[in-house]
Amino acid sequence: MRTHFALLLATLSLLAPRSPAVAGALVGVDALTSTVLQEGQSSFSGVGVRARLHPERLIREIEIMPTIEYWRATSTIEPFGIRSMRKDATLGVDARYVFPLQGWQPYVGAGYAVHFLATRVNAPSLGLVEASDTVTLGSLAALGGIKVPLAGRVENFLELKYHFVAGHRQFKINWGLSYNL
Repeated sequence: MRTHFALLLATLSLLAPRSPAVAGALVGVDALTSTVLQEGQSSFSGVGVRARLHPERLIREIEIMPTIEYWRATSTIEPFGIRSMRKDATLGVDARYVFPLQGWQPYVGAGYAVHFLATRVNAPSLGLVEASDTVTLGSLAALGGIKVPLAGRVENFLELKYHFVAGHRQFKINWGLSYNL
């Protein structure tokens, strides 16, 4: 857990402004909703927010995106008195290449994230009274999507993202709005 967190902090520290030339690296902010398909689970919804950074040292088409994502799924089976809850708070950073086209702009990218997963089950009839488990896992991620200009500085995007989380793989369909600075 500490290794994953240290790796994430080291990656994010590389993005910290070191000079006035890099200080203007923030180029936009995205808000997104997700349909999450986790291994062995039905689909559920999540939310997220990310910044889009472009340090001057990179080519124009590459953006670095520190991201915070969260989802929570609960299930209740009344006849048996069973209630379960799963949640994931994710801190990550992705890099994406935006193809330089007019209008719709496709993009592809990859990244790394740390997932703080928690599960809680309350099933007294089965002998489980408020049983819980937490785990912190690192994952590689791959993404691809398309940006569509709306009006002025606002864009829309649709994205597919896959997190390679050991035992908890996640496929996400993300939709959101971008505000360009």
